[in-house]
Amino acid sequence: MDRNSIIGIILIVAILFGYQYFTMPSAAERAVAQHQQDSIAELAIQVQARHADSALAQQHKQVLDSAALSAPADTLNTQATKDSAVASHLASRFGIFSPAAAGENQVITIANKNIQVAINSFGARPNVIRLRDYKTYHGRQPLLLAVPDSGAYEFNFFLGNLKLSTKDFNFTPQRIDSTGVRLTAPTTDPAKYLAITYKLDSGSWFMDVSAELVGLPEIDPRNVMFHWNLTGFHNEKHLPTEDGKCTVYYKYLNDDRNYLSESKDDEKTLEAKTNWVAFKQDFFTVALVKADGFASNGSSISITTLPDDTLYTKRYDAKLFFGTEPGDHATMAMRMYLGPNQYNTLRQTEIPDFMRIIDLGWGVFGWMNRFLVIPIFNFLNQFNLSYGIIILVLTVVIKMLLLPIAYRNQKSSIRMRALKPEITAITAKYGPEDAMKKQQATMDLYRKAGVSPVAGCVPMLLQMPVLYAMFRFFPSSIELRQQPFLWADDLSSYDSIMQLPFTIPAYGSHVSLFTLLMAASTIIYTLVNSKQMPQQQGMPNMKVMMYLFPVMMLFFMNSLPAGLSYYYFLANIISILQMTVITKWFLDEDKLRLQLLDNMKKPRKKSKWQQRMEEIQKQQQGSAKKRR
Repeated sequence: MDRNSIIGIILIVAILFGYQYFTMPSAAERAVAQHQQDSIAELAIQVQARHADSALAQQHKQVLDSAALSAPADTLNTQATKDSAVASHLASRFGIFSPAAAGENQVITIANKNIQVAINSFGARPNVIRLRDYKTYHGRQPLLLAVPDSGAYEFNFFLGNLKLSTKDFNFTPQRIDSTGVRLTAPTTDPAKYLAITYKLDSGSWFMDVSAELVGLPEIDPRNVMFHWNLTGFHNEKHLPTEDGKCTVYYKYLNDDRNYLSESKDDEKTLEAKTNWVAFKQDFFTVALVKADGFASNGSSISITTLPDDTLYTKRYDAKLFFGTEPGDHATMAMRMYLGPNQYNTLRQTEIPDFMRIIDLGWGVFGWMNRFLVIPIFNFLNQFNLSYGIIILVLTVVIKMLLLPIAYRNQKSSIRMRALKPEITAITAKYGPEDAMKKQQATMDLYRKAGVSPVAGCVPMLLQMPVLYAMFRFFPSSIELRQQPFLWADDLSSYDSIMQLPFTIPAYGSHVSLFTLLMAASTIIYTLVNSKQMPQQQGMPNMKVMMYLFPVMMLFFMNSLPAGLSYYYFLANIISILQMTVITKWFLDEDKLRLQLLDNMKKPRKKSKWQQRMEEIQKQQQGSAKKRR
């Protein structure tokens, strides 16, 4: 690649990014768009609430109708006798909580700057949970973490022989303020009641939840079970990718975080006190947190796949016990995290291991993301740049940090290639039957010249943690969610320039341009790199594998995030430029060869590895003589 080609590539990239920068919407345009989205979201909340109100009212009517029908027909001649029969049935069904079975459902909405929650008095359950700053990919609808009829939400407990559930009670709501509400289920004794309180933190993603048993020592709070069965919405562009990241995470108080299967149905009986349980979706999480841990006596979690469903992802389920000691005023409290899977947001909660809901890779790979990639990304994000430009700058910074390693790798390759005449002579001297002697002579040549055949591998291995870290970072970055760049409408999902009328196995039915560019740049990088690398003797299939790899990546990455393919494309282009510049202006092959020839004139001690190879050769030669 000559100087004109390098300048041409730089100019093309500059034009593309300049166009992206100058066509970004202004602050006023973004404000108008946000106002429109909020208006649509408010309307959606009202529709969902009305739907919940209607559904719960129908459920309540069925309870009362069943009570009336259970009484003898001849006693229902008057409304009074009918009411008496209903009251008798409710008393036998709900005990002292029979007053809580009557009344009309009300919907109370509480909100802070991040979350809006619609709570129904019937069941005291949050039927609609909306994240105000986010929307779905399809149709750009308000993003809801919970919707009416998505599953069970209840506190179960025993009152004598009666098994009761809050889902059957109609609570009396009392608003605390715009961010909180207290709902009370009355009994036949005004001094005895069950109260459930919801309170949103003013500026965070948490909602405090507490259930209080007041004046009810006959109810053992250790046997009160909270049950939440929640069905996750399909909010993202690509359902298979989204579904593959949905599961239940959990953490015991004295152990690392763990999780259920992401690919099949799974369940777990919790065996120790559990700090938190998280219903993790792709980019959002509903988590139940208890600082001193949920009790292990019967608590369980499960995940259920929905293979034929295109509207939902998976069904989450948690049955949790609080372990609260009995008393006249027993309180079962927890916190709910209702928010994004954003690394810094989760880390700042100071909940142990909570940020590990995001899979940044294990060991050194996660370390690279936490302490290198994410800090650089967050720093660049402060300048309100397009995320396409941020990824470009991030790539340049990382490649510059790796430049010393790339330089060392390039130098090692050129030094190896400089010995090609000597390697050719050794190959001509020893035939295939003298492979051991040929290898020994080659290693002796390397020892005298002062080069190591593995010297180029070490720098490559040092770069691998960064490459894999990026493979984990981009699919997990909510910052890229629904962020457009050039032809890509969402950097957190695949970009598509063409929808195929058929599906190619292992590839899909769309064509990702960033993946094509990544594969093409990998082929060019392989061509340039192969000219720099010495010829590998006895490895005829290596060249085929080098060119087959980009084709395999073309299939593998077609449905992965556009941001990831874009990063690898940029990394390849920068690597090609680095190799060209280093070779042309910083490393002279002729000078390096003269240095190697000069080294060969000086005596050098054999390494332990070379000594070991000679011992193996002597042993093999001795064995061959005995066989003769």
